[in-house]
Amino acid sequence: MTQRVYLFKGFERFWHWTQAALILFMLLTGFEIHGTYANFGFERAVNFHTVAAWSLVGLWVFAIFWHVTTGEWRQYIPTTDKVLAIMHYYGSGIFKHEPHPFKPTSQQKHNPLQRLTYLAILTLLNPLLWVSGWLYLFYADWAAWGLTALQLQWVATAHTIGAFLMLAFLISHLYLITTGHKITSQVKAMVTGWEEIE
Repeated sequence: MTQRVYLFKGFERFWHWTQAALILFMLLTGFEIHGTYANFGFERAVNFHTVAAWSLVGLWVFAIFWHVTTGEWRQYIPTTDKVLAIMHYYGSGIFKHEPHPFKPTSQQKHNPLQRLTYLAILTLLNPLLWVSGWLYLFYADWAAWGLTALQLQWVATAHTIGAFLMLAFLISHLYLITTGHKITSQVKAMVTGWEEIE
């Protein structure tokens, strides 16, 4: 038996899908800048990447404001409660058709493993990408800022490592959205706002 729960408000869905599109586009243009393949051409890829990055910054400003004013920031407070049970579920329990140890509600949308993952992204991965990207973008100003000891190769390597980590997160995220009670149920929830929970 399933129950429908309204989990994701309109802005959350807009923020999620817009952020996903911008990040995918930045991966596409970023790997072209890196020389992995040719599609837009180097100069256009750089321009597109920069516009997408500033668009993402603008989106995050609105998202932070929305999370603070609505109290939704509480959804991301980390906890270790049931985290081992959830790790066990994704590691082996899911393949044995065991029940998921966490049931989302409008007050607790994210399970403890998701909360810890989002905390790592917000405190480790995003700063790595943004600081290295910002330094990369303003390379011509390093001398004026006194950053003469910094090497462009280090910054480029850090930014590329961040890009691969973000890609790894996206791949795992795509896999995990297929683990609902139906293969499309979690995608449908992020489109409609309603999730069907067993």
